[in-house]
Amino acid sequence: MPAPPLFGLVLAGGASTRMQRDKAALSYHGKPQLQWTYELLLEHCAAAFISVRPDQRLEPTRAGLPQIVDRESDLGPIAGISAALCEHPKVAWLVVACDLPFVDGATLAHLIQQRDTRRIATAYRSSHDGLPEPLCAIWEPAAREPLATRTAAGLRCPRKFLIDSDPLLLDLPNAAALDNVNTTTEYDAARAQLQPAANAGKTHGRLALQVQYYALFREQAGRSEERLDTTAATPEQLYRELQARYPFVLSQQQLKVAVNASFCDWHTALKSGDTVVFIPPVAGG
Repeated sequence: MPAPPLFGLVLAGGASTRMQRDKAALSYHGKPQLQWTYELLLEHCAAAFISVRPDQRLEPTRAGLPQIVDRESDLGPIAGISAALCEHPKVAWLVVACDLPFVDGATLAHLIQQRDTRRIATAYRSSHDGLPEPLCAIWEPAAREPLATRTAAGLRCPRKFLIDSDPLLLDLPNAAALDNVNTTTEYDAARAQLQPAANAGKTHGRLALQVQYYALFREQAGRSEERLDTTAATPEQLYRELQARYPFVLSQQQLKVAVNASFCDWHTALKSGDTVVFIPPVAGG
């Protein structure tokens, strides 16, 4: 049986009490964190939505994005997860909170690659206490009914739910990836840490890359190679850009990537002049 499709959900329904301003609107990467997280999920999921309370629907930061509205009030993030599972009951949800400025594509990709659809969820262990991290996790459709039962009984803690539900737990590739930001002091510290990386990305600007196509890709692109002027900084970003241009249906998990004739990781930094090849599966045996 094929795995359920994977949708993304940004949890953005909190009151930001400790921050005293909307955490979804804070900027770490040159745009509101809600928008940045939503776009990050779109790179890894078939579709993405943001989770909001009913009174947040028309707020400027949220109004222009696809929304799933909480069905119950005063339950915290578990209300958003439950609403998403009810809205699309045959879909699994990659849930990410909007106050995780250090989360990145590699963290999400590892979670997806290790996903176990037989479990109720796939989640990371906290690097601080070893407990499940429910707000960067994949929640399978099987979680819908037991979660509804527990919330009806007054459960408000998604971590407690996972502790009692035997999810697949993974170690974080980057121990700091799920550090959240709740106060102005933490916000200032996170910006100071992330800003050099953001500025470095701006310095590189557009790249001139040579892309070569073989086998199925040559047929679908209608050419054997081309030179691209692109803002893609990694093979992962470049492949997403090419999928928007050509009918490339193979997933990253089905491919290998090579830069300058050497196999590499999907998150390898590209530079102008590189030659990139995406290698599809070879038929036969």
